[in-house]
Amino acid sequence: MSLTDHSASDLMRLLSARKVSAEEIMWDYLDRIGQVNPAINALVSLIDPDAAMAMAREADASQPKGWMHGVPAAPKDLVATKGLRTTWGSPLFADHVPVADDLVAARQRAAGAIFIGKSNTPEWGHGSHSFNPVHGTTLNPYDRTRGAGGSSGGAAAALAARLLAVADGSDMMGSLRNPAAFCNVYGFRPTWGLVPQDAEGDTYLHTLSTEGPMARTIEDLARLLETLCGPNPEAPFGRTSEIFADRLDRNVKGLRIGWLGDWGGAYPMEAGILDQCLEGAQVFEGMGAIVEPVAPPYPAERLWQAWITLRAMLNSGSMKALYADPAKRAQIKPETLWEIEQGQSLTAAAIYEASTIRSRWYARAAKLFGDYDALIMPAAQVWPFPADWRWPKEVSGRTMDTYHRWMEVVVPVSLIGLPSLCLPVGFGANGLPMGMQLIGPTGADAKILSIGQAYHRATDWPGRRPPP
Repeated sequence: MSLTDHSASDLMRLLSARKVSAEEIMWDYLDRIGQVNPAINALVSLIDPDAAMAMAREADASQPKGWMHGVPAAPKDLVATKGLRTTWGSPLFADHVPVADDLVAARQRAAGAIFIGKSNTPEWGHGSHSFNPVHGTTLNPYDRTRGAGGSSGGAAAALAARLLAVADGSDMMGSLRNPAAFCNVYGFRPTWGLVPQDAEGDTYLHTLSTEGPMARTIEDLARLLETLCGPNPEAPFGRTSEIFADRLDRNVKGLRIGWLGDWGGAYPMEAGILDQCLEGAQVFEGMGAIVEPVAPPYPAERLWQAWITLRAMLNSGSMKALYADPAKRAQIKPETLWEIEQGQSLTAAAIYEASTIRSRWYARAAKLFGDYDALIMPAAQVWPFPADWRWPKEVSGRTMDTYHRWMEVVVPVSLIGLPSLCLPVGFGANGLPMGMQLIGPTGADAKILSIGQAYHRATDWPGRRPPP
């Protein structure tokens, strides 16, 4: 058994017991990456193997820093990493090497992680399909004719292929839930603010996106979340640190779980997805939970209009300087240009209306969680699609009017910052993976992870490896 088959938590225990060394772990990972990564392109900007081995030997010779001590890691290529190329998938930054870490990278380094490269992502993280003109396309380990999702597609594919044990992802519009579903791993979008922002640009209005953990086990999710969480004194709205890994044991018997399905038909789904997710819901019923259907709690079209308004406002503002330069604008992909230009035409009244809708939905959701411990709905509306597509143009006969409408099912969570855990639900008749969202109220991160742990023990879908 290769060390790459172990979880990060297991590697921590093996290292602590001196049953393995960081050098042995690094050797196995570099060997695995060399064999598998060229076929799926999950990890990019890989460092020299000799340098990686030297860092592993240094870890063996030093006192442990934290639970990731000596474990190879590859932050998402939207996360700045000191001394390690960070491109955001953009030709504008193809050779960019940051002089400082973003908070997500810094906290993993402080926990002892050894950065061996980056995980691939779409250009600027826009679109749930991980391709870009700098590094190319990440392929799905379960079917290399298909994409791995995005924007954390490189991370999800690397986890499934055993190129990483644990990984950071980020999620604005399903960016770690969608690839987790496509690659048969776990992805957790925490309550907004639990993982703080970097103190750059706007930090008051930008409350739609968050970083979060991805892994093949819930224990690894919990440990990485502990590493990433905790306030940044330079950014507002921070939440206090929490302990998650020691609070995972839970009996789900008697819990009430609401099934949202396709939101009363508002979200078109490809054939088989709802059935596959219902089978996942039945796992909870088998453990004694009560699962019952829930009527659409808020008009889906209003949520969508609020979403695209606020998203466009943020993208337009944050990318204003790049767009203003004609030479740089020419190197920005069409989907990102669309976001920026949509934002430029917004009025203050439209933004206020979008924020009002968001506020009313938050209040309605809070009442809903008075009746249910958690809610379930699919994590994607389509199965992993051909890698040479830019994005699905129609779903179940319904034309998609934007490049990201096919991922609308993630919007109810993203719009109001709820914790949402993507749970694998197995494989369809087409042999492709799928996942469902387990959603909780604000601040219920520990509870959602513990429910997920019970599900993991009953299913362990990530244990089903991709084909050789």
